[in-house]
Amino acid sequence: MDLPMRLRFYLSLFLLTALTMSLTSDVSARQNLDETEQHLASFVDSRVEGAIALLERVVNINSGSMNFDGVRAVGAVFDEELTALGFETRWVDGSAFDRAGHLFATRGNTGPHFLLIGHLDTVFEIDSPFQEFNRESEDRAVGPGVIDMKGGDVVMVEAARALKAAGILDNMTITVALIGDEESSGDPLELGRAALVEAAIEADIVMAFEPGDGNPGTAVLARRGFTGWELHTTGKRAHSSSVFSEQTGYGSIFEAARILTRFQEELVGEELLTFNPGLILGGTSVEFDEENDRGNAFGKTNVVSEKTIVSGDLRTISPEQRKAIKDRMRALIEDNLPGTSAKLTFRDSYPPMGQTIGNEELLAIFNQASMDAGYGSVVAGDPRQAGAADVSFAASHARMALDGLGMTGGGTHTTHEWADLETLPMQTTRAAITMYRIARDWNE
Repeated sequence: MDLPMRLRFYLSLFLLTALTMSLTSDVSARQNLDETEQHLASFVDSRVEGAIALLERVVNINSGSMNFDGVRAVGAVFDEELTALGFETRWVDGSAFDRAGHLFATRGNTGPHFLLIGHLDTVFEIDSPFQEFNRESEDRAVGPGVIDMKGGDVVMVEAARALKAAGILDNMTITVALIGDEESSGDPLELGRAALVEAAIEADIVMAFEPGDGNPGTAVLARRGFTGWELHTTGKRAHSSSVFSEQTGYGSIFEAARILTRFQEELVGEELLTFNPGLILGGTSVEFDEENDRGNAFGKTNVVSEKTIVSGDLRTISPEQRKAIKDRMRALIEDNLPGTSAKLTFRDSYPPMGQTIGNEELLAIFNQASMDAGYGSVVAGDPRQAGAADVSFAASHARMALDGLGMTGGGTHTTHEWADLETLPMQTTRAAITMYRIARDWNE
């Protein structure tokens, strides 16, 4: 369907280059906000300490992906918050994919349908030394998952709270998806993300609240997908004195090295493409634990290698690029060295999130909301700085999508993860105004 003309108008206002921005809103710049938007911004400002208290509460609950009770406990906190705002909630049990599960909440049945995406789990399991929220200063806090992504979850809830306080939450439909295994996905992944895909099919706009690249002046329009690959090569076991001979050939390790060299020579340099051989095992015998990315190899320097396994990842920006690169990699394993053979397999995981016109339009609206609220411009981040994320399962089903809308800081996935607390009201205000403007101008 064509987007409303007013939404297309915002696209013309989008700035292609970043301007210097201040995280603290220039209140005088808010004269461009209408009365409802002024109310939204003021309400968010009044809720800062309450929002930080909510953040502290959920950060202090360990929710490592494999701590199922902890994931459910964090889900229960957000269930309580969302229920109080009039959402109907349900827990998607994760036993079928060996994880805790997900929290979904829905409110409304009119206007644009927003799907807001976050996740409940962190990389810090119950035995991690990093367990508590610590507010080091007025504007800085550290804690496990404080920005990845419990801070983004709080932004989501606070935006809905502000919209309700302004009396406009009833003008839109919202589905909140808080995934319980984003950091360590269950198996099968398709089953673990089935509820998210179903929600995306029903939605018009997807907004996801990962911390992005850490720069509050950027948002994520595109993410590269993740595909795992395995290369298996075989050779003839023999005494090393006969290597390269007609009867013995080159061995599996030389064949693996030849293929990896071809990959490097032929594929490096294609835009937004990366492929990385992260593990290699070779010798007379090989044992590879694919699920845990580890293994053992046995061989001798005077024995020609019989088996080699290489495990790696492939990151592509579109389904078309992914297919094309797979075909080229398969072609490059042909023409084996004498006495060897090779087999290449792929395991598609997270799909790519392409940079579409709809995504650009949503960024334009978000950018204008940010400037009008006094927070400066927002431009597209580099897809190389954005890893795989759950938004990719949803983006292709909606007319527009945007990620990187959560709190920012640094040190994600380390015991030094920290949040810039000034970005909590900033991101909340931006999201709330963006949702309000889309709903205000919606014309189905």
